[in-house]
Amino acid sequence: MNLADYFKGSDCSPELDGKRLTGQIRRIHDLMKDGRWRTLAEIEFYTSDPQASISAQLRNLRKKEFGSHIIVKRRRGEPKRGLWEYRMAKCSNGETEP
Repeated sequence: MNLADYFKGSDCSPELDGKRLTGQIRRIHDLMKDGRWRTLAEIEFYTSDPQASISAQLRNLRKKEFGSHIIVKRRRGEPKRGLWEYRMAKCSNGETEP
């Protein structure tokens, strides 16, 4: 099965969206696999992907079909600001690719 076939949603079409979404998840994975903490804005800076898409792809990376990666988050700076940062820990299945 093609990676694009795993993207689901009522508005998602593998034919129309598969290439774009596959590119996004690969860029985000390749950046985050170093295990460094990053905010959505920092990930956006390096990948040029929109923050809403980054957030969705980080959730996807947790799913079995995308590698069962462990994505952790924590607050950055003043807690009342609501700024979060994310890190990809070692994949639970030992794999490094989505």
